[in-house]
Amino acid sequence: MAPITDEQVENVRALVASIPSGRVATYGDIAEAAGLSSARIVGWIMRTDSSDLPWHRVLGASGRPASHIATKQLERLRAEGVLAIDGRVRLSEVRHAF
Repeated sequence: MAPITDEQVENVRALVASIPSGRVATYGDIAEAAGLSSARIVGWIMRTDSSDLPWHRVLGASGRPASHIATKQLERLRAEGVLAIDGRVRLSEVRHAF
């Protein structure tokens, strides 16, 4: 993987910050909007630099949160009116368009 630039990190952070309450985006949505080659880059940035962002609004392509944060993430989304059925958010209903 090529080194990630500060500009790419700030672009991803700005995109995540722009997701409104009650909406979600996938790692791939953010990668596409940021012009990045892979959703994994977004995941890496989110793991290392997202504690001050609405990280809970970012999901995998399946609409499911990562298992290690699923309970906390789904609780935060539920508080914003985003409901999950069997642990999966219906992206077709609440996906944010950048």
